Amino acid sequence: MSDYFPDTIAAIATAAGKGGVGIIRLSGPESLDIAKRFIGFNPKPRHAHYCPFQDRTGVTLDEGIALYFKAPHSFTGEDVVELQGHGGPIVLDMLLNAAVAYGARMAAPGEFSQRAFLNDKLDLVQAEAVADLINSTSETAARSAMRSLHGDFSQYIDSLLKQLIDIRMFVEAAIDFPEEEIDFLADSQVLQQLKNLSNDLTRLIETANQGALLTEGIRVVIAGRPNAGKSSLLNALAGKESAIVTDIAGTTRDVLKEQIDIDGMPLHIIDTAGLREASDAVEQIGIARAWNEINQADLVLLVYDATNEAEFDPRNDWQELLSALASNDRLHLIANKIDQTDLPEGIDHGGEFPKISLSAKTRIGLDLLTSHLKNQVGYRSNAEGIFTARRRHLDALSRALESILAGTAQLELANAGELLAEDLRVAQEHLGEITGKFTADDLLGEIFGSFCIGK
Repeated sequence: MSDYFPDTIAAIATAAGKGGVGIIRLSGPESLDIAKRFIGFNPKPRHAHYCPFQDRTGVTLDEGIALYFKAPHSFTGEDVVELQGHGGPIVLDMLLNAAVAYGARMAAPGEFSQRAFLNDKLDLVQAEAVADLINSTSETAARSAMRSLHGDFSQYIDSLLKQLIDIRMFVEAAIDFPEEEIDFLADSQVLQQLKNLSNDLTRLIETANQGALLTEGIRVVIAGRPNAGKSSLLNALAGKESAIVTDIAGTTRDVLKEQIDIDGMPLHIIDTAGLREASDAVEQIGIARAWNEINQADLVLLVYDATNEAEFDPRNDWQELLSALASNDRLHLIANKIDQTDLPEGIDHGGEFPKISLSAKTRIGLDLLTSHLKNQVGYRSNAEGIFTARRRHLDALSRALESILAGTAQLELANAGELLAEDLRVAQEHLGEITGKFTADDLLGEIFGSFCIGK
């Protein structure tokens, strides 16, 4: 019986909809007893039993394969039973209701993975990799998620923790036993170890950043005046007619979202209503939603009509937009409709904001835009050995690096051994947050609550 979860949970483990096979999964101390009530006998561990599945009154609900995984040799580390029957939603609901009638409880989102984590079957990075693998939007992302699930990312973290702990042991021993006359502050070995650790951590941050891009992608908002060609650009990037395109100003009244894949990196494109003073109530709501998306965007593509190139001045015409952006680095100009001008396609980095000249209608210059977007976030499509990561991982790694650099400065500039020891302790906690060694319960709830039910 799990020390964390004394009850038994059940859920449909296959995706919603109709299919040839559907799976009911149970985990917990009563799983074997519930399985016996379903099939009439005790299943052997790791044997496939073809049999009918019956409810409490003896009525056969379905027939299929029953599999029993005896603790601790299961995904969750508990007794686990899977009933693999037909994949119709009605029959799966009937089986799930019968499992609850036999004493199970409906599983919460991510509760199977959470039990695997708390029973030391997975660390937190591997548990998150399960969700990343399920939600993969490209082959590259799926392969990277498998690397994380197999422990590649965790091994890097464990290696850094080992280096950090070795330094801490030496430093704190010197502080606690000054009578031994170990002058670690004058020992260049400690300083070199700190610099090596900082370099290794910097390289890991670069790799994890690639993994985070594969997992979460970037949010790109297309903004501009009505009839600038925003919806045409969305359609060109998506490769289909997602948005209605007309010559009538204000056609787009609401936010329209598409996700595309650029060499394995998910790109979340958001088309928005044309930004202008509007009297129409519906258009006003659309414009308000456009501003909300702009505030949340990683990058904003400000589209304008290249036939009016001489009149376009982002500083004078778009003060409100510039004020809304926390950093001007997020703004990129799109000179659209160059097919109606003598302007060539290209990228201009000479101005205050990068400018890409293209034609959404003819797709001229579109490849320049996609390459530019990859370059802006530092994505390398041919990078080897990438594992999936999340922004919380990057945040923890960055905070760990800050603490190590701060401690190194204390050693170099002030010979402050006690302050160095404290910075190293904080850095270890930040690294431990990633794999779950030092993780608050509310963060665990947030992480596993984002998983699908049945996983």
